Formats: sequence, C-alpha cells, structure tokens
Amino acid sequence: MLLPWELLILLSLKDCLAENARHGPVFSQEPSDIIFPMSTGDNLVIINCKATGNPPPHYRWKVNGEDLDTNSDSNYRLLEGSLLISNPDFISHGGVYQCIATNFFGTIVSRNARVQFAFLQSFSRKPRNPVSVREGQAVVLLCAPPSHHGEIQYSWVFNREPRPLQQDARRFISQRTGNLYIAKVEAEDAGNYTCAVRNMMTNSSEFSSPTPLVVRRDVIMGEYEPKIEVRFPETLHISKGMSVKLECFALGNPVPSISWRRADGNSLAAKIKINHSVLEIPYFSPEDGGVYECVAENYRGKNVAKGHLIFQSKNVEHLHWGQTLKDAQMAIDANLQWECKAFGEPRPTYRWLKNGQPLTTHGRIHAEANTLTISKIALSDSGMYQCIAQNAFGSIHASAELKVAASPPDFTRSPVKKATVLQRGGELVLECRPDASPRATILWWRGNLLLCSPFVFVTHIRQTIMEDGTLRVTNITKLDEGRYTCVARNHFGASSSSGLLVVKEPTKIIAPPLSSDASVGQSLVLPCEVASDSTLSPVFKWFFNGKAIDFSRQDHFEMIGGGFAGDLMVRNVQLKHAGKYVCMVQTEVDTVSAAANLIVRGPPGASESPSVADVTDTTVKLSWSPAPDNHSPITMYTVQARTPFSIGWQTINTVPDSVPGQMMHAIVTDLIPWVDYEFRVVAVNAVGVGEPSTPSEPIRTKPAVPRVAPINVSGGGGAQGELVITWEPVLEEQQSGEDFGYVVAFRPLGTSAWIQTAVASPDASRYVYRNDSIPPLSQFEVSVGVYNSVGEGPFSQVVVVLSSEGEPSEAPSDIRGRAASASEIVVFWEPVPSRSTNEIISYEVGQRKQDLTPKQQAVNALRSLLAGLKASTVYQISVRAQNNAGFGPCSPAVNISTRKPPPSQTPGSIRWSLTNSKIFLNWEPVKPSANESEVTGYKVSLSANRTLVLETNKTSIELQIPTGEDHVIEIKAVTEGGRWHQQRSDPHTKVVR
Repeated sequence: MLLPWELLILLSLKDCLAENARHGPVFSQEPSDIIFPMSTGDNLVIINCKATGNPPPHYRWKVNGEDLDTNSDSNYRLLEGSLLISNPDFISHGGVYQCIATNFFGTIVSRNARVQFAFLQSFSRKPRNPVSVREGQAVVLLCAPPSHHGEIQYSWVFNREPRPLQQDARRFISQRTGNLYIAKVEAEDAGNYTCAVRNMMTNSSEFSSPTPLVVRRDVIMGEYEPKIEVRFPETLHISKGMSVKLECFALGNPVPSISWRRADGNSLAAKIKINHSVLEIPYFSPEDGGVYECVAENYRGKNVAKGHLIFQSKNVEHLHWGQTLKDAQMAIDANLQWECKAFGEPRPTYRWLKNGQPLTTHGRIHAEANTLTISKIALSDSGMYQCIAQNAFGSIHASAELKVAASPPDFTRSPVKKATVLQRGGELVLECRPDASPRATILWWRGNLLLCSPFVFVTHIRQTIMEDGTLRVTNITKLDEGRYTCVARNHFGASSSSGLLVVKEPTKIIAPPLSSDASVGQSLVLPCEVASDSTLSPVFKWFFNGKAIDFSRQDHFEMIGGGFAGDLMVRNVQLKHAGKYVCMVQTEVDTVSAAANLIVRGPPGASESPSVADVTDTTVKLSWSPAPDNHSPITMYTVQARTPFSIGWQTINTVPDSVPGQMMHAIVTDLIPWVDYEFRVVAVNAVGVGEPSTPSEPIRTKPAVPRVAPINVSGGGGAQGELVITWEPVLEEQQSGEDFGYVVAFRPLGTSAWIQTAVASPDASRYVYRNDSIPPLSQFEVSVGVYNSVGEGPFSQVVVVLSSEGEPSEAPSDIRGRAASASEIVVFWEPVPSRSTNEIISYEVGQRKQDLTPKQQAVNALRSLLAGLKASTVYQISVRAQNNAGFGPCSPAVNISTRKPPPSQTPGSIRWSLTNSKIFLNWEPVKPSANESEVTGYKVSLSANRTLVLETNKTSIELQIPTGEDHVIEIKAVTEGGRWHQQRSDPHTKVVR
C-alpha cells in the first residue's frame, strides 16, 4: 500500500520520464572577450550567448558581478540570449559580463567575458613651449600621447610636410614612448614638430600641437662620446613563438653608429631583422636566448647596453578541459561522483556551482578540488551543476544535469527474452533488468515453482541468481523446459516479465573430415555428417586456412550432400589447396566443428638460381639449393643450358649422368669453348617434372683451339689465270676463341709442296689465287683449315679444284638474219663447238652502220632481236661467245637491211552509221609514198569498259557493240614497216546509243 505523497511523487516522475526530450540548459555559444573599436559606424556591440534546453531557457546578465537590468538602461537590450549594447561608452560600458540561462530544470552561468573599447582621445590643444638647442647638441622631443586603448603607432611631422619624418642614423622615434630623438642637431632641423598617434584598431589618428625647435649657433658644441638614451630592459622573459623588439638609440657628436651582437660571440640568427636602432627576433625559440648587446660608437668613444633574453620554458597554457561532466540520471538513495579535469599554466583551481550559485556542502555532499560526491541522492539534489576551473588568465565552465528518478519496476525497455532454445547439457542465462528507482528486488519462477528465496543472491545446485538479477542454470535437461518469470518489486510497485525455454538434443559430428593427402590434379571428398535433433536444420560452413569458403566464387570447391551431410568436394587439387580445412555446423542452439589437414603432393618447385664455378673451355661446376619437394621426395635433377645460338633451353650432359635428388652439384660437360652460357636446374619427383630454377648469371667458357674444320670446300671458275677456292664458313659458336680466321692450302695435283695463305676474316667464304702462268683447267689439291688466338685447328678433307678455263677459241658460225620491221632486225647463229670452251656464259651481238661506232648487246640464247634501228638502213652484224675467262673471236660480219618506214598518213574521212546494236564504219585508204612501206591492212579498236581489236584488209567494217555505253573507235594502218604510231583517227569521236 503506497502513501498519498508517494503516489503523487510517483505520478509526477512518470510523466517527467515519459518526456525524455526535456532537459536543463546547455550552452551552445558562450560570450567571449571582445575589444570594440569606438570608430565603427554601427555603434552596436553584440555579446553572444545561446543555450539549448527543453523547455527553452530564459536569460539574464551580470556585469562586474552585479545583475544587469536591461529595462532601466536604454543602451542594453536582449536578442534571444545575446546582449546588445547601443551607442556604447568606453567608460561606463566596459567591464566583465556573464550570461545566465535558466529553465525548469535549473540554472547555468557562462564564463566571464571582458568587454573593452579601443579608443584614442585627442591631444590637448594647449600650445607647446619652444625647445632651444645649440647646433651639434642632442635633443629629445616628448610626444605625451593622449589617453588611449589598443595598439598605437607613432610618427612625427616636420613643418606640416605631407610625408612623415624619415628615421635614419641621426633621428629615431621610439614606438614605446612616442618620443623623437635627434642624436646631433643640425641647422636645417629648426622648425615645428608634430607628434602623430594612430590607433591601429580604430584606424583613427590624432595630432599634437607643434613643438617649435630653435637651433642656436652662438656657441659651437664640442664633440663627445655616445650616450645611450633609449635602452631595452636588462632582463626579459619571452615565451616560445613570440616576437620581441629591442630599441637602442644613442646621442653623440659625431653621430654614433649602432651595431648589435651576442655577448657569447655567436653570430646573430639569420631570421633576426635589424632596422636602424631596432632589433627584432621573430618566433622566439630556446636557441635565441642569451645576452644581447647594443654598441653605440663614434671616434670619441663607445657605450654598450645589455639585455638578457630568457626563454620561458613554461608557457602560459590556455585553460582547456581534459575531462568534463556528463549528465546523470540517478535513482533515489544512489551515490554519485563527478570529476572534472582541466589543463593550463598556471595550474587551475576548482569551484562548484549548483543552479548558478556556489554549492553548499554538508554531510551528503562533499566537494574536494575537482571531485564532487553526493551520497544517498534525494529528489532535492536535482538541478544543474557546474565545475569551474580558473587561474590568473581566466576560467572555463563544464556543466551537467542531475535528474533523480523514482519509479516502480518497468520491463518496457528490457523485457526478459521471449524464447530461448538450448541444447541439452548447455547453460541458460536469462537477464532481468527492469528500469526501477530505487533498485528492485528480484524473484524467479519456473511455472508455479519459485526458484529462489527473496534474497538478492541465491545458489541452489545448478541454479544461481546473480547480484544483478540474472538467472543462471547449468547442465540443463529436458526437465528444465518451461516458462520462466522474473518478478521485480520496490516500494513504488511490482512488475514481471516471462520467457520460454526449449531444450534440444546436442548436435554431434558422426563422420568428421579426415586428414589425407592427394596429388596435383586429383579430386577428393572431405566428409562431414552430423546427428542432430530432428527439429533442427543444420547449416554447414567450410573454412580453409581460417577463411570461409565462398562456393559461388570457387571453381575447385563444391559442397555436396544435403540434410545432415555437407561434404566438401575438392576438384583438380593444386598445391595451393594444401592446408587446414574446418567443417562448422550451426543449428539454432549450438555450433560444432571438426578439422582435417590436406597434404597436396605435386611436382617439385623451383630452386634458387644455381651458382657456377671452375669454368674451363668445355666444363663448369654447377651447384644449387634443394628445390621444394611438395611432399614427394625428389628423385633426380636435370641440368639445362641456353646460349645465344641455341633454340631455347637444352638438356646437357653432366657427371654423373643422372644427378640423384640428394645431390646438389654436378659437373657440366661437353660445352663449346668461348660461348656464353646460362644454366638452370629442373627437379623431378614421382609426381612429375618441376618448375625450372631461375637462370644462373651468364658465364663464358674459356677459349680453345678450334675443333671444327670448314665443310663444302670446292671452287673453280674465275678469270684467266685464277684459282678460285670456296668453302662454307664455320659458325660463330664453333670458332672457340677470338681472332678467328682460315688457312687456305693448295698445290698442283701431283706435287708435294703446299702453298698456304691466311684469311683473317671469320666470315670469309672465298679465296682467289692469281697467277697468269696457270694453264686453263689445271687440277689443284685444296684444303682449308682454321685458327684463332689460341692456335690452329683441323683442316678439311683434300678436294681437287680446277683453275679457270681459257677464252673461247672459235666464233659462232652460220650468222644470218632478216628485217622484222623498219626499226628491228632478227639475228640467228650456230653455237661455238664444245671443244672450244668449257661453258659459254653468253653471246654478244655487235651491230654498226657504215662509218659509225659499233654497239653491242649481250644475250643468252642463239637468237637476238635488235630494236631501235633506223629505217631503210644496212647494218653489219657479228657475234662472239663469252665464258668466265672472257670473250672469244668475232664471227665474220653479215649485212642486213631494215624495211621502209610505215606511211605517215592516217586513215581519214571516217564515216559511221548505227543500227540497233551494230555499227558500220568506212574510211579512205592510206596511200604510202615511194619511200614508205606498202599498206597490208588495217587494225580497228573499239574502247568502252573493255577494248575490242579487229583486223581487216578492207576500208570498211561492221561491228557488234553493247548498248547503253559510250565508245571510242581508233583505226590504224598495218604495213611491212610496222604499225604506225597509235593515233586516234578522230580522238573526240564517241558513239552513244
């Protein structure tokens, strides 16, 4: 039975929790320090502040710790949460502002924001007194700037000139004081000087009243040593990355020179900038620390100013959070601990606020530095809490909301699992975690049977109630099936949630995969069969070397079987398929698996590149590392070689002939001297021939005496008095060394002395011996040998070669001929008898007109057509034979005359008539002159897509022509002197049907 006040609290809290979007204010934008230039046109300052919350928060502000009443000051107004200041005054409106946001759940305050105004007041209009100084003396003109805030820049104006006064070695303007320093006054310095001050933020400028400078020349000022008037501090602490400027200026006569140096003797860093009397060090680093000296010097003496720049290793670190607060929703009587952590230099201190006010600590609430502890939380502890970290340079705020809940148990968000299916012998774990404040006590029921006493933690044989309410039952059986109910209760009420347990028989693999081996190319099946509860549907998965097999993307793997079997078929096994295979079977209640190893035997792999040693002209020693045997012992190795002259890789001879699989070296034999070789090794096992190793580094065998003599030695022919010897050159791979050449040896048949000569070219294939005393067709014994830089090699077999034959001794006979036309003569003759020569190469036909130079024409037959001759002309014709030795005698000349030329007249007066597909032509005959050939007929050509030629001895002809085409007709006279030039009788005539 609940009391009335408990019911009221319960109802109000349930309504509050239902609206889970409701929360206290949270800043999304806090005010920041601002410097407002007073010269801006809008004259409006906006200090931003914005917070989220539900309900939306309302805002108020504090300035300098006092509440700000925006209604009583017309300069202030609120825009949402931001504060607007209209027409601000830099005196009355400057200060520290703080934004305060409040809603139903509490109040938070923002960080402090300093509002300043950049301004520049005017100089006093009071005239300035003249400054009198002797020529050669030094002077300092004071600027005395007006009140201001913001970065200031100083300059001086001389006699109202438009350009500011330029600084040099004699004049200097300090940007710290604004004063003008003149080291030595000269007569032209007399005049009015005005100090100009510019505010860099407001971009406004003010000018002082002129200061008259009077230069007196009554007394000559004597010379004196430098006096440093502008100095920099003796000690400066500078943080990393900052920029520092040192000013140094001296008065003196003569004008002193200013120089800078480091007291430790080190040179100034390259980044340092020096402008007259100012030294600037940008981006200060530890290396820039040390004592710097300004040296002012003239010939009267010098003076030194010193300053120690100290690198400040502990920078001023801006405050920032390392750990902030998180909103908390707690039950009544629970305990809360909040911790916030900030970083910064100097190290921050902490204070705590609740709803914008300093937190009052008492027995349950304890705040120590950055830790807040609240014990036995009550409803009154609800609200907005803030941790404030602060140091000398500012403060930062972290906010969080504490909601205190009071409610009866509720399973809406986390009910008991509705149904649980487990295997016999498994473990049941049911969670019971209702939302409840305060925490509920837990009871568990199976059907109508209470499983636990009202204690929080109970253990009974196989059943355990954990401290958080979770029920745990081990080694479950069919008797444990049923509905389990969790009952939760606190002093605000009670609630329950139920779930059903179903117990199944465990799954067992009755035919697991067995470790096996296979050879490359074979196929095998790895079995996997289970016995399982008949109501379950097992799902088979296979894994290969730890990765699931995707059967849709694998050509080699296939799952076969069905129902309670999921065997793995591996087709066309390859070496890459060796490894561990796991069959995993999943049901709704359990998962079982079995593994097997597959060993794949394949041809050997490739060994590493063999090494070559002990190179001779025909042998090398080869050694190599063992090749991978791929689970089948290597039985033997074969050695292969490749040269630039071989076609691919060739198996070569070794010692031993067959290299056993346990031997990793061999002697390679029968190599060719002076040839580049690469070697590789191929391993063989019972499965097959393996992959070849990578080739060895190329080596060249040692040179040796050539071992191969030239072949196909022969010869013969040539000019008279020559012995021509030929052979087939020795291949480059058989030359065995450098400087390869040939030795040609020959002697007349029947003699004993050999004549030898060297032919130094390795590509030579012919040698000609000349001696005019050699009779034609003399027999010689010939042999060709070889040599190189090592020595001479073998000679070829001796062959008999004939020397060249003599010129033909007789001329062709029975020379005859006839005129073929006005420009052609055909000549015939009988061959030279075979007793006169060994072989006739050709015949030469000579022709000449009377008193003219003869012409020759070479032919290979026993007739010749002489063309291009002159008509009606007698020619003298003779013939002579030619063999390899030269020309024989000419035959007696015979006279043959060409025919008369063809007529110069062409057929004329061509007439034609067309009937259907026939055309009838007639023309006037050609009449030759006395010195022209008689006409024997006419040739008619008809041209369209193809040419048709007809001959006739008449002056008319009838032609059959295709229809629908254009035709060109030509008529030519035919005579004994030949056909006349192929002219059209009417080149523009066309016949069109």
